This record gives sequence, structure tokens and C-alpha cells, in this order.
Amino acid sequence: RGSAEQRHRKLLRDADRGQWAPILAEAARETMTHKSCPEFPGASSSPEEIPVSYCDGFLAVVDKPAGLMVHDSALARGATDFMADRLREQFGRPIFLVHRLDRATSGCLLLAFDRETASMLGKNLMSGDFGKDYLAICRGWPEENFVVDHPLDGGPGKPQKKPAITHFKRLATCELAMPSAGFDTSRYALLRAQPQTGRFRQIRRHLKHLSHHLIGDTSHGDGRHNRAFRMMGIHRMLLHARRLAFVHPHSARLVREAVMRELKRGGQVYYLWNEVETIENRRESLEALLPE
Repeated sequence: RGSAEQRHRKLLRDADRGQWAPILAEAARETMTHKSCPEFPGASSSPEEIPVSYCDGFLAVVDKPAGLMVHDSALARGATDFMADRLREQFGRPIFLVHRLDRATSGCLLLAFDRETASMLGKNLMSGDFGKDYLAICRGWPEENFVVDHPLDGGPGKPQKKPAITHFKRLATCELAMPSAGFDTSRYALLRAQPQTGRFRQIRRHLKHLSHHLIGDTSHGDGRHNRAFRMMGIHRMLLHARRLAFVHPHSARLVREAVMRELKRGGQVYYLWNEVETIENRRESLEALLPE
């Protein structure tokens, strides 16, 4: 823990001095370690093992990498590598997914080790007794706090629209020297998104509804901005499930788990703020990303 805090403080000092190259280098080099699960000491270990943020005898919170399908579906498009299969092998027992993350999204994913626990967690999720925080980077500068209340369908083959609500908070902004749509610069914002409902690609589609498209979203985003970011070496969608909060169904204890691996290790968020106008903005941008 001490060494991690020292690295975070160094990042802030480098940002104050405007030294963004060391930040990117540190982010690119960082090798992420993770907790093992003491409940299953005989579980497999491999270079492709999924990092575990929390684990007990009933459930686990794992850190899904971007680009990995959670399970087989009509959207798999020939994929053969699925996170659910990896987790069964990793834990050496059946697993039951409590919720889903899109293929391109990284971060917190909750699973249970038995049907009863999965059912109890699923009921909490459906009733709204479940906290989910995402980090997202969008085009433009939306309002500081805003709510999108816009019904959405269930995706392919599910045309019926249902209520969909997402709460957003703007954490930081930047303006890059990249011409776009007749302007000399391009504006971007770092957002915290808290979906109140769980519709198909809800955050991505709600940002599209406002024309504040999510960066890297090839289905609902803005192709011009996506191409600009690919030219900068950023080839993923910038949406990360940062934190989960829920009541443990067996102990009644509040569980809060956060993972930041993808946004720190990949360097995408740090890279975005390299042309923020003031050092104070740089500091705020970094502090918003550090675990509490």
C-alpha cells in the first residue's frame, strides 16, 4: 500500500511540473498485482488470470479487462474466449454472473459461487439497492451535474422501450489542439456516471442522446473523435466500471470495491489531460482518478 501511495504522490508532483511523459511511462510499465482468494487456495494461476478485488466463500468482485466478452451471446461474432469460462477455471468451481459489462468496458464485475447468493444479489440489483460508479470520457463539455431520463429498448430483437435513468457528474475538462467540426480545438470531459437502471448499453446510448458521445464507442460514438484518439494510440472505449457498492446477502455488511487498473495502467486518462490549461486542473484531474 505504501509503495502505491508513493507512486500516486509522484504522479501529482510530475503533473504540477508539467512532466506528463513520466506519468505515461509509469502507467505503461505498471504491472498490476491482485489479491488471491483465501477461500479457494487450490484455484488455478496463469498469466491470463483475472484480477480479483474482493472474494469470500459466497461471492467475488473481479476486474474485467476491456475487449473480453463476459459470456457467449449473439453479439460474440465468432469469439471463443469468454470471461465466464476463465473464471470457472480460475476459481475451480461454478460461477454465476450477477450482472454484465459490455465487451469494450473494463472494471468491476460481481459474481456469486452458488445460485442462492446469485438470486439474492440479483434481487438487490433489480430493486435498486446497488451502487455502480463508472468513469467515462466524452466529447464536449456537458453541465457539471445532469440526469438523463430517456427510455431505451433492450437491444437487438427487443424493441420494447423501458425507463432508463443515468446520473452524471463532470469531474474534469480539457481542450486539445485538434481541429474538429470547424473549430480549432476539441473539448473533452471526464464524467462519473451512475446508472439508476440497467438497460442495454445505457451509458453509451444516453451520452449519444445528448450528443456528448463516448470516446472509442464504435457503435454509438462519433467516428471523427474515435479516429483522432486512435491516431494518438488509444484503441479502446473509454468507459470503466470503477466501483460497486452493495449489501452482502449473508453478512448484511456493506461491501464497497473499486478497481482502477485499466485507466491507470493504460494511461488513457492521464494522456487526455496533457494540454489542460492550468496546473490546478491537472491536479484535480488526477486526484479524481485516485482511489479513496
